[in-house]
Amino acid sequence: MSNSTGKYQVLARKYRPTKFSEVIGQDALVRVIENSFKSGRIAQAFILTGVRGVGKTTTARLLAKGMNCIGKDGTGTVTTEPCNECTHCIAIANGNHMDVLEMDAASRTGVNDIRELLETVQYQPNTARYKVYIIDEVHMLSRSAFNALLKTLEEPPEHVVFIFATTEIRMVPVTILSRCQRFDLRRIEPHVLIKHLQSIAEQEGAQVDEDAMKLLVRAAEGSVRDGISLLDQAISFSTGHITAEVTRNMLGLIDKGRILDLVEVIFKGDAASALEELKAQYNDGADPQTILMDLSETIHFLTVVKINAKTLDDPTLSPEEKTRGLELSSKLSFPVLHRAWQMLLKILQELSYSPDHMMAAEMAMIRLTHVAELPTPHEMVKKLSIQKGDQPTTEAGNPPVERISVEKVQAERMASLPSAKSKEEGNIEKFSTEPKTELSEPPVEKSNHAQDQKQQISKENPRQQGLKDNKLVASVFEAFPEAKLVK
Repeated sequence: MSNSTGKYQVLARKYRPTKFSEVIGQDALVRVIENSFKSGRIAQAFILTGVRGVGKTTTARLLAKGMNCIGKDGTGTVTTEPCNECTHCIAIANGNHMDVLEMDAASRTGVNDIRELLETVQYQPNTARYKVYIIDEVHMLSRSAFNALLKTLEEPPEHVVFIFATTEIRMVPVTILSRCQRFDLRRIEPHVLIKHLQSIAEQEGAQVDEDAMKLLVRAAEGSVRDGISLLDQAISFSTGHITAEVTRNMLGLIDKGRILDLVEVIFKGDAASALEELKAQYNDGADPQTILMDLSETIHFLTVVKINAKTLDDPTLSPEEKTRGLELSSKLSFPVLHRAWQMLLKILQELSYSPDHMMAAEMAMIRLTHVAELPTPHEMVKKLSIQKGDQPTTEAGNPPVERISVEKVQAERMASLPSAKSKEEGNIEKFSTEPKTELSEPPVEKSNHAQDQKQQISKENPRQQGLKDNKLVASVFEAFPEAKLVK
């Protein structure tokens, strides 16, 4: 399609939202902005974060439009539904409004750029209601540039609003985040994106098959811009009718049915069939690295399906993937799937060191099929324990543990305690068998002569004490001639 100037405009720009009601997948953001505009509680600074293509820059421009729109008759107020016909809306859409300044922080990262921007903050807007500063990719600013923003951002003039956009929120200082109202833009859900792309395709007069649309949405990974750009590319690639085969060829993807065939022969341990299927896909134009990545994605898919069958409700899955995925996941155990996943991760890491990717992929097929025939660690432990005649083990490889209830423990404890009657009889018997003893006077505590002598010695002077010590040692040797002095 062409715009008013006769030049072609890409679909991602042509179908960019012009008001908040056209924003998809960001219901929380739209609701907060609508309520704040109605109540007049407009923040002094906004920061928008999220992955690529979810609408950060579009939302920033819509905020600028909504705060400055005056309506068709020139009497409008702040609104979330800008008219797109007044002078302010048109100038902001064209990017040449005097009071809406947009700066790319990826190319202007220095403190001088921020100082130049802040020099105009103190002046009133020329024609608009608010002076809006939009800084895209704000995380690219230097530390000095962030510090230059702090004071103005904390106490900006009433007519100034800052809007920041970033994909790396962790790189933005906390001092900046604490001064802004933060919005986290989410990835778009697959069913919402499918509906949106179908609407665009109808307006463009393109016929898109259901399976082809699912492939486009899966490749977009929740990004609206990526999805629209891929649809634009598919329309040009297919000259009108977009099929699943055309989409796979355009994206360089492999048919999921063939990947599932490869998974089946791998877990059967058929190395020859696995190598044949790999070679057939390679001859059809598939990259070996892509095949290995699709294999790991399929292993992950089977593992998740085995845990939760609701995963099959994903609208981007084809009926064949749902049926065969459920069937395969029921046949394979968790240890087998985990082992295959770990091996594929290791193989993908080693791929960069291989002299040829196809050679590495062939060796990967051989390794995976060889390991498929090996028993799991639990099966090996169980087999060894049976051979040794030990107790059977649990799935974790440990012997089974007997479960003991609280009631059983209390009953055993009560049984081990003697009854009150037997305890009384035992005390009487013990008393009768003990010999009788006559009462005697308590012993008189005898004085400790040695201790008294030691205290008396300690009161004397050191010289006298030393002489007495020597006499004491001499008397000991006289009484015990066999004693030896140990130094």
